[in-house]
Amino acid sequence: MPTTRRTFLAGSAAAASLLQAQTGGAPAASVPPLSQMLPLRFRQVHLDFHTSEQIEGIGNEFDPEQFAATVEKARVNSITCFARCHHGMIYFDTKTNPERRHPHMKRNLLKEQIEACHKRNIRVPIYTTVQWDYYSSIHNPEWWVLDEKGQPTGTPINEAGFYRNLCVFSGYGEFLKAHVKDLFNDVPVDGLFFDIVQPRDCHCQVCRPAMLKAGVDSRDAEQRGRFAIERINQWKRETTAFVHAINKNVSVFYNAGHIGPRHRAVQSAYTHFELESLPSGGWGYLDFPLKQRYVRTLGIEAMGMTGKFHTSWGDFHSLKNPAALEFETSLMLALNAKCSIGDQLHPSGRIDRATYELIGEAYAKVEKKEPWCVDARPVSDVGVLTPEEFIGGAARTLPAASWGAVRMLTELRAQFDVLDSKSDFNGYRVLILPDRIPVDEALAAKLEAFVQKGGALLASFESGLDPKGERFMLPSLGVDLAGEAPFSPDFLVPRGTFGVDLPGTEFVMYLKGKLVKPRPGAIVEVDARVPYFNRTADHFCSHRHTPSSGKTGYPGIVGNGRNLYFMHPVFEQYHTNAPRWVKSLVAAALRRQLPDPVLRAEGPSTLMATLNEQPNRFIVHLLHYIPERRGQSLDVIEDIIPLHDVAVSVKPSRAVKRVVIAPEGAVLPHTVRDGRVLFTLPRLAGHQMIALEM
Repeated sequence: MPTTRRTFLAGSAAAASLLQAQTGGAPAASVPPLSQMLPLRFRQVHLDFHTSEQIEGIGNEFDPEQFAATVEKARVNSITCFARCHHGMIYFDTKTNPERRHPHMKRNLLKEQIEACHKRNIRVPIYTTVQWDYYSSIHNPEWWVLDEKGQPTGTPINEAGFYRNLCVFSGYGEFLKAHVKDLFNDVPVDGLFFDIVQPRDCHCQVCRPAMLKAGVDSRDAEQRGRFAIERINQWKRETTAFVHAINKNVSVFYNAGHIGPRHRAVQSAYTHFELESLPSGGWGYLDFPLKQRYVRTLGIEAMGMTGKFHTSWGDFHSLKNPAALEFETSLMLALNAKCSIGDQLHPSGRIDRATYELIGEAYAKVEKKEPWCVDARPVSDVGVLTPEEFIGGAARTLPAASWGAVRMLTELRAQFDVLDSKSDFNGYRVLILPDRIPVDEALAAKLEAFVQKGGALLASFESGLDPKGERFMLPSLGVDLAGEAPFSPDFLVPRGTFGVDLPGTEFVMYLKGKLVKPRPGAIVEVDARVPYFNRTADHFCSHRHTPSSGKTGYPGIVGNGRNLYFMHPVFEQYHTNAPRWVKSLVAAALRRQLPDPVLRAEGPSTLMATLNEQPNRFIVHLLHYIPERRGQSLDVIEDIIPLHDVAVSVKPSRAVKRVVIAPEGAVLPHTVRDGRVLFTLPRLAGHQMIALEM
């Protein structure tokens, strides 16, 4: 049977020194030059400064020493500051584009920010916009992205907003290069954050000929989409090469609001990933875990990015609830990411004291926790293939099965990573194929090899079918396709191990499933019962759906050895309306496939638990925060509700000497039974780490 997966990330001398210094090892080495330091620090602020050209007094109240001192007091050690914003305004002494320098700015704002922060060893990556630039859209309309009808895309001319899309392959691309070079000539550059860099289906005077030359059928949206991705990826590679030809130590990141499987092909253009994911800004509380559980398998450092805002970017004079910010930064640490909190500087340049008291409260806790997070890697039993690879997805519009799988497995406290077809499956004990994972011959061979080595598959609905949806490609699942289920909704009656947590009655399955026929040797674990008839204009009963007729119709869950197939899209269903019985059925499947998981924690479904590993210890992260939909548009966290006597057991790969509450240092009594280390945390108030020292 495969051993539990441990994902190793590249370490760093600076990180190792920090770990040793703060955990009783050798003293930290002297701080290296800023350009040689690890690009990602644990406590970053992303300081927006999208400022209208019509506002006067830009930066007049900026005090460099007060700015840097306030940031430092908030325990921030990296802050992204602006070279150029979505309005197209420039905030340094540009020699190349003086006409774009903010007309009401009387100082070299960016340079002063950098110099003041560098004096305090605070890193300053630099922000510049790419595909949104209001000034360019007005003065250079020939740079606009045009749709297939030849019309400009983005904010209409008579509406407020700077969201007019610009084409980097037009003359605008040369402007961007000159702008970057100009930036290097004026200020020290630690890193570059290029914002709004997305594939654009552009039909401008440059892109359309390029499309035709490449043999792309301009009438085919799918071909155009692939072409757009290939072109923007090449642009990223060339831009990174351009930047590193000037200074190879500069970090580079391209932001598109989402990081996912399509970034694997262009990963070499990034020095790291920053996962923009403001839970209140439309991304939601599932978004960051979904992205980070994938990104952390790629061997590249990442940071989560939330915001101090009550809602999202540009929400001036609002503050997030402290409990929410504590949860968001704690979750980043638990999932092996560094932290970034978004803020927006007032046009006057005046830094807001209350904002940095809020950030400082969260970051003071992060700073104390860092030694248990440096170079920590996840320990995972389960790999979840992402439907995003096959059916697409972008920020806020990811496949429903992805959301459902992450929510359900988090509530079940499974230790899992999100994978794509190119991921290394070795080391995982179970692979989940949620609802819509098409399987070609190459992926089929890889999955069957995983099973042959002792792994187990859990697939649902269309997962395992060939890309045309005509036949199952995985003999290990033990099913053949017989068509569409003739009834919907239909009803499962759990029995045996699938009925342990459920009463022996019918449970409705709201979404239509696939009709399958078990192969010889496969077993129908749970039958589907059928209604009297489907609901139509001529046949209907009651308000919603027709009840069960009591007749068994076809297989609902099929087992083939340790492999299991669910006929329904259970993960999409859980995302839609979260039936507890659906989660119970999946939990029963995982108990069978994974009877001895690497981590168990007893508590309500709102308790989150992750397991990480450092060279000398395992670290359990326990989190208990409850997002609530108190307003119509977003979830909030206001109160921290403690849990008491949380029982935990871990199956470590090495002998454990002692169990310690971190960073507080209190030793917890523990016992060892059947290879598992058992202990109880007396009180959990928000986030707690527990170290199992070797």
